[in-house]
Amino acid sequence: MDRNDLPYRIHRQELGPMENFVYLIEDMASRRAAVVDPAWEPDAILNQAREQDVTISDILLTHSHHDHINGVEAILEQYPNARLHILKPEAEFWGKELERPELHHGGDTMKLGDTEIRFLHTPGHTPGSACFHMPAGDDLITGDTLFVFGCGRCDLSGGDPEQMFHTLNGLREGLPAHTCIHPGHNYAEKAESTLAEQDEGNPFLHFHDQDEFVHYRMHEHDRVRSTPYHPIPRD
Repeated sequence: MDRNDLPYRIHRQELGPMENFVYLIEDMASRRAAVVDPAWEPDAILNQAREQDVTISDILLTHSHHDHINGVEAILEQYPNARLHILKPEAEFWGKELERPELHHGGDTMKLGDTEIRFLHTPGHTPGSACFHMPAGDDLITGDTLFVFGCGRCDLSGGDPEQMFHTLNGLREGLPAHTCIHPGHNYAEKAESTLAEQDEGNPFLHFHDQDEFVHYRMHEHDRVRSTPYHPIPRD
C-alpha cells in the first residue's frame, strides 16, 4: 500500500531532557488520535493535536517508567474521556491505582477509527513492555524495547536480559523485514529504521546465543558504545 493511502499518519516530537520521542497517531477518517507515551511537555503534545485538528481519544503506554508517563495526567485534564491503554503485566508491575485503564494482553487489537493497532507484549526492559504495530503500513512503535541500532536497558527494576533476547528475536522473526520501527528515544544517527536494517546493523540482533547476548547487554555494550548509535556490521 502507498503510504499516502494509509488510514493513519504518525506525528513525532522529541521532547524533554532524555530525548524522548512522543508519537501522535492520527486516524484520517475519524479525526481521532492516540498519543503514545505522553511526557515532559504536554503543552507541545496538546498543541500538535490542535494543529492537526484531531481529538485525543486514547493514550497508549509502552511501559510505566517516569520519563514515558509524566504527561498522562495533563492530557487527561484536557481530554477527560480519553482511554488509557496498558498491558496488564505492566499495570501490575507499575502498581499505580489507575482510575480507568484499559488492560490488554499481547495479541490484542484496538481500532482507532479505521486504524488497527496491535498490542505486542515485548518484555525485557520491563515485565509488561509493549510495542504497537499498525499492520496496514507495518509501522511499529517500540518504546524502550528496540532503538535504532540499540535496545533498552535491562539493569533497572523489572529488567530481564534473557527476556529481552527472546523479545528481539521474536520481533525480527515475527514481523516483515520492511517494518518501520519508531523508537522511544532519539539515540541514533537517524530517527527511524526498518527491521531489515536493524538485522544488519543492530548489534543486539547479531546474537544467536542467549548467554552471549546477556553478557554483552549487561557488561560490554555501555562500555564500548555511546550515542548517537551507528550501525555495526554483522562481521
